[in-house]
Amino acid sequence: MPLQLHRDSMKYLATASLRENDPKFISAINNIDYEFLTTEEAKWIEQLYLKLKNIALRNKILYDLIHCKELELAPFFRNAYKKERYLDMRLLAIRGLAHYASEEEINKIVDHFLKILIKRPETTPYNYQEYEFLRSAFGLPFLIKTYGYPCFEKALQQVEKQYEDMPEAFKGHFTFDEDGKAVQLRSPHETKVMMERFFASQSNH
Repeated sequence: MPLQLHRDSMKYLATASLRENDPKFISAINNIDYEFLTTEEAKWIEQLYLKLKNIALRNKILYDLIHCKELELAPFFRNAYKKERYLDMRLLAIRGLAHYASEEEINKIVDHFLKILIKRPETTPYNYQEYEFLRSAFGLPFLIKTYGYPCFEKALQQVEKQYEDMPEAFKGHFTFDEDGKAVQLRSPHETKVMMERFFASQSNH
């Protein structure tokens, strides 16, 4: 059944127009089983990814393609890194590329990543959502454990520094487990109260 669903989804997407908010289109992307992807299908998915404006759909494709290690996806992950603007999605692209690329190539990309990271507090001072992903078991710690490259250690140290510099109200709300699933550490209500309290205290100054 999963294989048939996969084939039906691929067939539908190959003929459907690019309607990113259409529930049928979204469902077809969610029903792709990356375990069954052929090389030709992977190329088609790559092209679809590059056309998509919907960040959630691109994120879904990125998440799943990093597990397709038997396919040659290095060019895809290089393009994905350039396309994405959010640090968590850039890191997904780095994680995918690290399977194929040399340490030297990864070093250069992480250098670029660090430059963007260091500037983040200027534009997004309370950048807890990106930081939590980067410092989670699915993010930089996974890359350090798997590849041991010093550039990943350096990036994590910088993330932790910027994380520590944030007010306490933005820390410890959620994380990601080793499978990339979000884990809530506080209830949404508690998170909301802490942040509202923080912004109220700022407006009183």
